[in-house]
Amino acid sequence: MPIILAIETSSETASVALLRGDDVLSRVSSGVRTHSQAVLPMIQELLAEAGISLPQCDAIAFGSGPGSFTGVRTACGVAQGLAFGGKLPAVPVMTLDAMALACHQQHGAAEVLAVLDARMGEVYWAQYRFDNGVLVTVLPPVLSAPADVQPQGAPVMCGNGLSAYAEAFPAGGFAGVMPHAAQIAQLAAIAFAAGHTVTAAEAQPLYLRNKVAYTQAERRDMAAAKESGA
Repeated sequence: MPIILAIETSSETASVALLRGDDVLSRVSSGVRTHSQAVLPMIQELLAEAGISLPQCDAIAFGSGPGSFTGVRTACGVAQGLAFGGKLPAVPVMTLDAMALACHQQHGAAEVLAVLDARMGEVYWAQYRFDNGVLVTVLPPVLSAPADVQPQGAPVMCGNGLSAYAEAFPAGGFAGVMPHAAQIAQLAAIAFAAGHTVTAAEAQPLYLRNKVAYTQAERRDMAAAKESGA
């Protein structure tokens, strides 16, 4: 079994996990000013607890989005840096996939609708089913208004989109199920075994909302370059 170091910072809570065989070590941090301040110390703790160094890992996984724009960029940036430093491949894992796996593991759901608050009156959502424990995408990730979420059948719902827009969703879902590095690592191990990795340079976040694909500073730089004819 591969050794996977995973990073997930797409929501208010940052988490890191180290998967080795069937054992998962993890750390969680919330309430810090920026996730970037918390992630590296947690990674150092995990590696020390496991008694291994970074190059002994087989891959660096990260929650690639969708989610908080800044948070997803943080996870990708840290993963790129670690992958470069350790000469390791990277494995992007979709946050909604990780939520579905968590809902399956924690609540036994065979059909899952993962709904993540996208702010601005919108949600990210996708639907999944589990065939003999294998995650299968039923409806791929979409950004829409909560009222436009249209699942097939009656899946178990999870994610903070349920509580953020409670008027749009039936009661009974699991709003507390959120992306976590433990599930990112588990899904990454499957992808790694199948050869689905990227280089550090190829690792990219997943953005479903194009209009926030650049920070304000990046937009200013692009506008300045355009005006100068660059």
